[in-house]
This record gives sequence, structure tokens and C-alpha cells, in this order.
Amino acid sequence: MSDLQNKVGIVTGGSSGIGFQIANVLAGDGATVYSISRTGAPKEGMGESAPGVIHLKGDISDMAAMKALVDEIAAKNGGCLDFLVNNAGATFKCRAESFPMDQFDRIMDVNVKYVFGMSQLCYPYLKQSAGRGRIINITSMSAHLGFSEVIPYCASKGAVLSMTRGLAVEWSGDNINVNSIAPGWFPSKMSQQVMDAERKAKILSRMPVHKFGDTRDIAEMAKYLVSDSAGYITGQDFAVDGGALAFGF
Repeated sequence: MSDLQNKVGIVTGGSSGIGFQIANVLAGDGATVYSISRTGAPKEGMGESAPGVIHLKGDISDMAAMKALVDEIAAKNGGCLDFLVNNAGATFKCRAESFPMDQFDRIMDVNVKYVFGMSQLCYPYLKQSAGRGRIINITSMSAHLGFSEVIPYCASKGAVLSMTRGLAVEWSGDNINVNSIAPGWFPSKMSQQVMDAERKAKILSRMPVHKFGDTRDIAEMAKYLVSDSAGYITGQDFAVDGGALAFGF
């Protein structure tokens, strides 16, 4: 029997990149995964989703619509959810002194406000999980280190890390574990927005394993945190970064 058999949950931003891979790996191990994205389908070039992944169109910026969608998903599964993966994110590259405030607000909304909002919406259903409900947030190395030209992104991920720890404490008595994953450098669309040739060479030279990760590495960590084997783990941030945080930049 697969480890995640009969578990049901939600992954946001599941149409590409890390979210797409997380949804596939969880479903491949038996879970039913509702993948919510603005496209409602895998983006071009992503390939087919695993059986068990159900793509739904939704915009996390519309909390009223998201509430209706979350309620509908939970109703189909006996008023219960087993996991939420808050993966959707945004970034923008610009020096701090000229950073556009509309982009600052967008990053804070997507990376912090809506992560909190989705956690609120799923809370009553995660409480009903037969095991312990799981929330997995996606932080970043930038929650721990300073990076130039992406200061609001760094600040937003630091906020998500603090949110993860706070929710883990507050909801521990409500049958919910809350953890986060801090990805290192991966060949995603988001990382490509902020990585030029000079930064790429510097990163590879100072990363202990001297190569970029595969999104499946992050997905496997998510699978573990959703599984029954991680029932005693909460309030933790797991770096999947090829040793980058250990080395420093």
C-alpha cells in the first residue's frame, strides 16, 4: 500500500515548476491532489500530470472564490483535508532604492498574505484529518541569507518562516503540523528571473555539491512531511539546497 493512500489535499501554484512536481510525487504515492493555479492546467512543456492530480482553475488573490473552492473540495472528501502545500509565489529583480512599490505589494500579497489566507481557509478541514493535518509552506535560502536586488522577496520568505513557526505552535493542539521547505537554486522560471550568468557561476562555485537541484528533490521532502512518518515533526524549515546554507554565500 502506498504511503499516502487515501490522503487528500491541495497544492497551490501546481501548473509548473516546484508545485507541478510536488503534486505529481504526492499523487504518485497514492494521494489525491487538487492542484490550483490560474491556468487550471499544466503549463506548456510540463508534460502530463500523474493520475490522482486534479487541476482546478483558481486565483489565490480572490479569497472569496478560494473559500468556495476549498469548501467544495472538502465537501467531496467528507469535510476533511489532509494537507495543504502553499507553493504559489512571486518575485521581481530590482535594486532596493528604486524598487517599485506596486511590485513590493504584489510580492508581499502572494508570498505572505495569501499563504496565511489559504491556511485559514483550510484550517477547519485539516483539523479533521484522520492523522494530523499538514501545512507545508515554501520558504527559501533568502529567509536565512541576504541577497541583493530581491530584498522584498527575502523579506517575504522570512515572514513565511516566522508564520510557519507561529502556526505550528498555535495549531499544534488542533491536530495540525506546520513545516516549511527552503529550496536552494533550481532551474525554475522564478529563479531564472533573478539569475544572470555572473550570479550563476558564483552560486555553482560556492555550492558544496556544485550543481543545481532537481525539483523532484523538493517534492520528495514534501512527500515525507505529508506522510505518517513525519507525525512528530512541526515548526521546522527544511533546506533542500545542496549544502548551500551550510557553506554560506
